[in-house]
Parts: sequence; structure tokens; C-alpha cells
Amino acid sequence: MRTPDVDRDVLTLALARMADAIGNSFLIVVLPLYVASTEITGGAFGVSEALVTGLILSMYGFFSSFLQPFTGRLSDRRGARRIFILLGLGILTVANGAYVFADGYVALLGIRALQGIGVAFTLPATIALVSELATTDTRGGSMGTYNTFRLLGFGVGPIVAGAVVHSGPYAIDFGGIAVGLSGFDAAFGIATLTAIVGFALVTAFIEDPDTTHASAGEDLSVAVWARDDAHRLDPVFTLGVASLFMAIAIALLSAIEPQVNTRLDQGPTLFGLEFGAFILAQVGLQTPIGAASDRYGRRPFLLAGLALLVPTTLAQGLVVTPAGMLVARVLQGVAAAMVFSPALALAGDLADEGQSGTQLSVLTMAFGLGIAIGPLASGFLVGFGFVYPFVFGAGLALVGLALVYTEVIETVGTAGGSSRDAVAPQD
Repeated sequence: MRTPDVDRDVLTLALARMADAIGNSFLIVVLPLYVASTEITGGAFGVSEALVTGLILSMYGFFSSFLQPFTGRLSDRRGARRIFILLGLGILTVANGAYVFADGYVALLGIRALQGIGVAFTLPATIALVSELATTDTRGGSMGTYNTFRLLGFGVGPIVAGAVVHSGPYAIDFGGIAVGLSGFDAAFGIATLTAIVGFALVTAFIEDPDTTHASAGEDLSVAVWARDDAHRLDPVFTLGVASLFMAIAIALLSAIEPQVNTRLDQGPTLFGLEFGAFILAQVGLQTPIGAASDRYGRRPFLLAGLALLVPTTLAQGLVVTPAGMLVARVLQGVAAAMVFSPALALAGDLADEGQSGTQLSVLTMAFGLGIAIGPLASGFLVGFGFVYPFVFGAGLALVGLALVYTEVIETVGTAGGSSRDAVAPQD
């Protein structure tokens, strides 16, 4: 087993995740349209279409979140990451292609759950491997590079997805045999292909480093309460709670696409642009912010990002034009960029040897759970008025800010830079 080239392996993992993210983000825009189309039949379980759409979107996050602590811990025990990444990408390939055969809500729920299972295997192992390929001095930059490419995929997908659906049907000639594809089938085909690309990249270029095998262990745990007298909550657990609240706030928009389009008098292409603007705003910021957190500390960026998240989330419930929504989404993307990489890097700094998968899964689980709760919450709350989902999200962001301010320690430039017992700087 070789000692990995850190820069190349992080970049390869980032490219693989970008390919898969393009397909997954396609589905965030396509599925609400698919649910509302004539291709899906069956009653909506006696609830509104917005709520059933939120439920379908949320199945992915629920299954992914609840399984990630187990898959992260299992990858720690085995001292292996690559096999878990490949297994997850293989499951995603099958699930993305299965949408072509879905014709009812039950099928959509099952496929979406299968996607969540795939991500549960892929995500904790990937994040743990990126963390292990870095040090405290480079971890923020490595996480930033990974997130940049991953989010680039998530940003490109929604922009293209609406156009792919509405440009269909397509006629494809296979050696004189004409095959017709609906816009939905074409979108699902693209999602399947991108998962295959990610699988191929990991297969060809990624191996587990020797240090991952050597640090495999059985003593794996996640703390809730602080190990010092100055705080109440464990900092990694607190980061997980803050990540949960942030994810809920940024995921509110996806399940209420029809209501957004009606309020702003726009079509799905503009909605895709607004949805993708949040992601694209982060693409240019993730790496420099991550690298800056290696130099100036993680905590200042976390606090600034969560503070900005409050008004930018609320603004989405108040704007009445596509331009206003676009600006709000861009600024919300800036806020999230200041939280993503520093939070992962700080958790990686604090992770005990051989426990990267277990402890970092706290953040990935929380984020996935938030992505699941967000659409479900907005699908329910929008029935009381358009602004209510965003008031809810802004309130959660404010609570997250207070928790990070009081409970999260700094790891850069402290005497215990890579220890959970590092002392927080005085404010």
C-alpha cells in the first residue's frame, strides 16, 4: 500500500464527488416537477402535493443521516474508506436509474430512500479520508477544495436540470433504431451517468493510505457533554447541532418550487438559477475561506457565517421578484461558505486518531438530517403563509450562532491545536 499524494487524492475525491453531485442536484429540481406531472399516479396520501413532495425529498436525508454514524464507525473499525465510497456510489448508480421505472409515490419514496443509503456509505468515508490526508495546518484548505468541487456540481445541476426537462422529449438514433426519451428520462439518465463517472474515478485513482489501516480501532465514541469545566457541550456535537440548523435553513426552498414560481411570477429555469446561485456563490469562496481558517482560526468564520445566515434566510420569505430572490440566495451562499469548510476542519482537528469516520459523521449526519427536515418543514409551514418557513429557518440559524459562540473552541494557534481539550480563546 502506498503513501498517497495528498493534493492529487483530495482533488480526485473532489472530482468524483462533483460528478455525483451534478446528478443528485438534478433530482432536487426534477423531482418536484415529476411529482406534479401526469407520469406519476396515485393519491398524495391525503395531504397536499407540496407536503408529499417534501416527504419524497426528505427520505434521502433521513435514511442517509440515520445510517451515517454506523457506516462511519464501521469504516473506522475496518480501517478502510475506499470500499465504502465505492459501495455507496454503486448504490447511487442503481437508484438514479430506477427513477425511469417509477410511476407512483410509493416507488419514489423507496428510490429516494435507496439514494440515502448510498450516500450514507459514501459521505462519511470520503470526508474522513480527506481529513486524514491533511494536517491541522492544511485541513481547512483541503476541506475547501473538496467542497468547492462538490458544490460546483450541486450548482451546475439545477441550472441545467430545468432546461433538460422542458426541452424534451428527445429522439435518439441507435444504429437506425429511433428511441424516444422524455425530458424526465433524460434527466434521470444524466444522474445515473454522473454516478458512474464518480465510481470510475475512485476505482482508478484512490487507495486507502497506510495510516488509515494502522489506526483502525474498536474504542469509538461520540461525546455530547464537554470534557472541561468551561463549557457544557462537546464542541463536535455542538458543530453538529449548528450544521443541522444551517442545513434546514438552506433546504427550505426545494420543496416549495411551485409556490416560489407563483409568488415571483417565474418559470422552472429561473428557479433552477436561484437554487443554483446559492451553491455557485460558495464555489469561489470555499477554498480561500478554508485556507484562511488554517491561518486565522476556524471560530471567527463560523460565527460570521451563522450571523449572516439569519437575515439572508429571512429575506427569501420577503422578496417579491426573481432578482430579489437571486440576491438573497447568493448572500445565503456566502454565509454557508463561511461555515462549511471551517466546521469540517475544526471537527477534523478534534477527531481522535482512528475515529475520523465516527466523529466527522456527526456533522455529515446532522447536515443530511437538516436537508431532510428542511423540505418537510417548508412543505408544511408554507400552508400558513409564504414567509413562515423562512422565519423558522432564520430562528434556527440564530440559535446555532448562540451555541457556537458559547460552546465551540478554537483549534488553530492554541496550545492543544489538535486536542479536544484545547482552550477556547477569550472573547
